Amino acid sequence: MIAVRFVLWIWLIAALVAGRMLLLQRLPPPAIQGILLGLTALLIYGYRAWPTLRAWADNVNLRVIVLLHVSRFVGFYFLVLYRRGELPYAFAVPGGIGDIIVAALAFLVVILPLAPATRLRAIAIWNVVGLIDIILVVLTAASLGLTEPSALRALTHLPLSLLPTFLVPLIIATHFLVFVRLRRPGSVNE
Repeated sequence: MIAVRFVLWIWLIAALVAGRMLLLQRLPPPAIQGILLGLTALLIYGYRAWPTLRAWADNVNLRVIVLLHVSRFVGFYFLVLYRRGELPYAFAVPGGIGDIIVAALAFLVVILPLAPATRLRAIAIWNVVGLIDIILVVLTAASLGLTEPSALRALTHLPLSLLPTFLVPLIIATHFLVFVRLRRPGSVNE
């Protein structure tokens, strides 16, 4: 389990360094989407191929995994950047509002005093809504990145550069992890 934490810390540090050095600004637009998709695929592949990662992920409390998505309150910052003219409406407003809703629902699913079966159903519904939201945000960013690369410049430096290089891949991968965990009755621990 120490190896998993070590890899996650190294990845976070690399994402911070890339953001600090403005490396994403030097890449052509499709490269950012490629990085995001590549990191997501690597996480999902790692879960399937690396027994240590799989064992660790399967033992993390499901509520903790859902709680990671409270980070999607970053949607408020999208709205602030839209008001400042730093992010376009098409990305910031629908994406920001969707992320805020998903984050609030994640918080509620975790803290409400629900019966275990009810909580699992709530998590399943939340997971579908959350995955659809993040896919729409990523597709919107990809479309804008290809047609108006400068429109998403705020995503190429810290703090928002952590989204494509760290947080969004984790978010998407954890949605898939939740689906896997919900399908295996013995592996779901609350």
